[in-house]
Amino acid sequence: MKGVIAQINSRLTVVDLTHQIPPQDIAAARFSLMNAYSYFPVGTVHVAVVDPGVGSKRRAIAVEFAQGFLVGPDNGIFSGVLSQSPAIAAVELTNLNYWRTPQPSKTFHGRDIFAPVGASLASGVPLKELGQEIDPASLVKLDIGGCKQTTTGVVGCIQYIDHFGNLVSNIAGSYVQGKTWSVQAAGLSIPSCETYNDVKVGEIIALVGSHGWVEIAINSGNAHSKLQLDSQDTLQVVLT
Repeated sequence: MKGVIAQINSRLTVVDLTHQIPPQDIAAARFSLMNAYSYFPVGTVHVAVVDPGVGSKRRAIAVEFAQGFLVGPDNGIFSGVLSQSPAIAAVELTNLNYWRTPQPSKTFHGRDIFAPVGASLASGVPLKELGQEIDPASLVKLDIGGCKQTTTGVVGCIQYIDHFGNLVSNIAGSYVQGKTWSVQAAGLSIPSCETYNDVKVGEIIALVGSHGWVEIAINSGNAHSKLQLDSQDTLQVVLT
């Protein structure tokens, strides 16, 4: 993909966000992009390819939003970003002139469609030139579950598990800011702390992580392995 981009415009800056997304894990890709896009300059083109439906009838899309552009499969991968910064316009990538080849691989649209389209967009090609306009409301949304208020706090779920085994919830850290709280999960009541070093090595804690979400972690350990909790599993923040 980088070679294709360089062929179109070798002056473009290409930044690899991550190569650690588990295979076919659209939800993990959604999370990573949602929590990274705001750190890039306005006008950045974000090409994201976690595409288990490659070669099928799923749409290839480009989307304009306030911070820049999104290019990739219409499978919900961009729904996290767009929940925070709504789409301004969207197109289905039907203009073959901007593909690497009019007969793309059935298994690698990242190379043959998304990379060249992203490079063209970053080089000044207008969005409307890339294909047929579509209603942004029709874009696929990935449902990761919502939060539910209770009399004692809020119930949410695990939306992401990072490389260290930290269990990142879908409960915003702003909800617990300035409050005394704990997390109930896996039959445990887990006290909240501000840093990993607030507890001894091997102890389980709840804290607000660097992405701004409530998460469960173990100091110098792996909460995912220890607690056997997975994405979409339920947890509850309890205010005390």
